[in-house]
Amino acid sequence: MPKSNPTRNASRGASSVWKRIDYGFELVSRTVEFILTAAFIFAVLLNFVTAVDRYIFKHSIIGSDEVQTYIMVWMTFAGAAAVSWRRQHLRMDVLVARLPYTVRMILLGIELVLILGLTALLATQSFNYAAQMHVIDRRSDLAGLPMWLPHSALFVGFTLIALITLWRLIELFASRIEPEKHPSEAAL
Repeated sequence: MPKSNPTRNASRGASSVWKRIDYGFELVSRTVEFILTAAFIFAVLLNFVTAVDRYIFKHSIIGSDEVQTYIMVWMTFAGAAAVSWRRQHLRMDVLVARLPYTVRMILLGIELVLILGLTALLATQSFNYAAQMHVIDRRSDLAGLPMWLPHSALFVGFTLIALITLWRLIELFASRIEPEKHPSEAAL
């Protein structure tokens, strides 16, 4: 009977933890995308129904424009978290990609620390503002929706981006991620 290697078992366990956390972020990202897709479809249908109601029946669905705007706010901020997880955000890295590997790693670490600090600050401030809207029971003018709902989109988006960035920072220090290579290095 072969002996088990404790180092290999520990490595497998650690690898399993990394995969589970990655899977958790992937699941959250897909859930956000699914909910935002459903909200977008609802906004398009609401827009269509409002147009039909306005031009054919000479009525108007009061507050429909507000609802559509708030859906767009959620799509922007919560959607930014899914974009961040997939690393599909816009980057200006033409010069950075040509720098030596060590410099790119240092710049990536600095970038992640700055993003983490900024998103943590923004999440805190947006939470405080949404909480104030909830306390004073502020409602939208036409639809009467609680204003903490659209304002909480900022908190949710910035919090998710901060968590993703923290995870990327942990991965960087554990040597699990590397900066993107310049296309000329891709073949190497």
